[in-house]
Amino acid sequence: MSLLHNYAYVLGFLVIGAGFVVVNTILPLLISHRSLGSRANDPYESGEVPIGSAWVQFDINYYLFALIFIAFDVETVFLFPVLKIYGTLASPVALFEITMFLAILSVAILYGWKKGLFEWK
Repeated sequence: MSLLHNYAYVLGFLVIGAGFVVVNTILPLLISHRSLGSRANDPYESGEVPIGSAWVQFDINYYLFALIFIAFDVETVFLFPVLKIYGTLASPVALFEITMFLAILSVAILYGWKKGLFEWK
């Protein structure tokens, strides 16, 4: 295969991708219903009539709990493939990298624990 042939593949995928974006942007504008009723500016909540204001204040602990969950999630997603391959790469460098990754995530978890994030109020 020549270099020009490889660039043709890339150009083809770019054209297909750009066409996909254009079609999915224009098509709903062409086929959608354009009715401006009295409820056109109301927020949509799964077909239900909204109750109360949308401006509700949440406790910051929910946000922090979500960040800690993401730390656990990233740790799990990272560790499964790394530990699967570790048997073939058993070297001190690989063990050091795994240990450093776990240490960094452990610091995030310990920070949340110190702040009392895991105690529900």
